[in-house]
Amino acid sequence: MLIRRSSDIKSSEITDPDLFLKRREFMRAATGLVAAGGLYGAGMFMPGKAHAGTRLPGVKKSAYSVNETLTPREAVTSYNNFYEFGTDKDDPAANAGKFKTRPWQVKVEGEIRKPKTYDIDELLKLAPLEERVYRMRCVEGWSMVIPWAGFPLAELIKRAEPTGNAKFVEFVTLLDPAQMPGQNVRVLQWPYVEGLRMDEAMHPLTLLALGLYGEALPNQNGAPVRVVVPWKYGFKSAKSIVRIRFTEQQPKTSWELAGPNEYGFYSNVNPTVDHPRWSQAKERRIEKLSVVDSLFDKKRETLMFNGYADQVAQLYAGMDLKKYF
Repeated sequence: MLIRRSSDIKSSEITDPDLFLKRREFMRAATGLVAAGGLYGAGMFMPGKAHAGTRLPGVKKSAYSVNETLTPREAVTSYNNFYEFGTDKDDPAANAGKFKTRPWQVKVEGEIRKPKTYDIDELLKLAPLEERVYRMRCVEGWSMVIPWAGFPLAELIKRAEPTGNAKFVEFVTLLDPAQMPGQNVRVLQWPYVEGLRMDEAMHPLTLLALGLYGEALPNQNGAPVRVVVPWKYGFKSAKSIVRIRFTEQQPKTSWELAGPNEYGFYSNVNPTVDHPRWSQAKERRIEKLSVVDSLFDKKRETLMFNGYADQVAQLYAGMDLKKYF
């Protein structure tokens, strides 16, 4: 196949054209801006412009892994949704290279008995690090298989000793427009906020991730610490976290505030519930080094809860998953 330069590839070639146009329509309405060239970037994978490259010691393989072909590292580190660094898919890799992740602290607070501020290097030693290969599904219709490194979020929660009032866990991303140029545009309400119900946060699949491919997280992938929730759409996995707050009330999350009829609090991968402007029934797995190549791969059926139904369906027993989307 002829490999074209990224500047020669139209944005509409990256995501399916109908999704591309609908997504752009939403963002224009949310910001009042007309984005020249569309929301999504040229899409040729550029190997690790901001790749961390530091090996994480003592990472053990975990049984909480799928036995599927990994998405190439170059794809995972250069085709990203991280609006703090821009709305195009290649913006995070291009704009996050000078992002400073040392020093870094994460404040744990709220309805807990033991509030604490963790230094990032303290977090790295809080619990044994595991490599977990997870399916990840984006709301736009593409998916990846990624080997994350981290430990169950439950390990940190247990140390915080939540009170009986703690019903939810809220995650807040760093607010620093000088380092995160995307925050200079009101695409979303900043800082980025996400949240989980307490039982979701405590589930053994929910990972506090500090690396991928055995190395420290690259800046564009949410360095130095993020959460990973594999049965939910990718935007539920907050990146570059500086605050974890335990609350009695359900937190208002960034995408809920931006489009409450399109992005619900739960955001579980559910192929039977369409996004208002496109179907979620199928997905395109990225398994090659360029989006152009992957664009010609046949789509696959999307699995309920992203294929993790056996592990997490009981969390939602009796719930109307069309109402609580």
